[in-house]
Amino acid sequence: MPDYITRFAPSPTGRLHLGHAVSAFNVWAAAAEAGGKVYLRIEDIDQTRCRPEYEAGILEDLSWLGLSWDGPVRRQSDHFAEYRTALDALQARGLIYRCFRTRREIAASLPAGADPDEAGFVSRPLSPLEEAQRLAHNAAFAWRLSLEAARKVLGPRSESLSYLEQTAGGIRRVPADPSRFGDVVLARKDTPASYHLACCHDDALQGISHVVRGEDLRAVTAVHALLQALMGWPQPVYRFHPLLLGPDGKKLSKRNADKSLAEYRAEGMTPEDIRAMTAPA
Repeated sequence: MPDYITRFAPSPTGRLHLGHAVSAFNVWAAAAEAGGKVYLRIEDIDQTRCRPEYEAGILEDLSWLGLSWDGPVRRQSDHFAEYRTALDALQARGLIYRCFRTRREIAASLPAGADPDEAGFVSRPLSPLEEAQRLAHNAAFAWRLSLEAARKVLGPRSESLSYLEQTAGGIRRVPADPSRFGDVVLARKDTPASYHLACCHDDALQGISHVVRGEDLRAVTAVHALLQALMGWPQPVYRFHPLLLGPDGKKLSKRNADKSLAEYRAEGMTPEDIRAMTAPA
């Protein structure tokens, strides 16, 4: 399958851990099985948390694992103008609006423990006068994709959104309902793109035919299906792999300071040890 192109897209906000190794092994295995290519993409949109030393660490860790990629590395921070163009196109069609409510304010209006990003939050633009007043006072805002406007633009297609999933039994079509995520954030005042916009834009631009991702990203694939439909971007085939969980039953995370591959390497572990540790039970 010479047109099989996938990608591995880590964020340089810390060193890679075993969870990243699981994802990488799945990506490269899928490409090898299909005789395809793997592109490496550095998702460094968040300039406050992403650091050059972590990016260097990603390249070092992947090379140590024996994983090589095709073509040059795509660094998202080098392409902010492209994301701005995509955002401008959505704005021109009335599909996005400025939302001045903070994440904390949204969380305060929800039941305790609810995730503001998965609570189906929807809103609408302020009046031109009120928006101008907020902007005059340099208020922070997020660009949100209006589900209501998207449904009007897509018409009947909005009721039949779907994506293709590759499973052991073949490829199946899966219904996609983005309403769980409400009016998702596509950019912020000082950040020209969110993960959703940059990810889908780059998949289309790079000709990604297959996306291999963890089960934790299954639900949000519905949002990506919506963006692809609105922008006329080609839709990859998706494949989801199980996550590697820690002793607490939660997925491994940089935020929780889970042990990095660099630390395992410093202890004398080999790439073969890492493969054995991350192999399915």
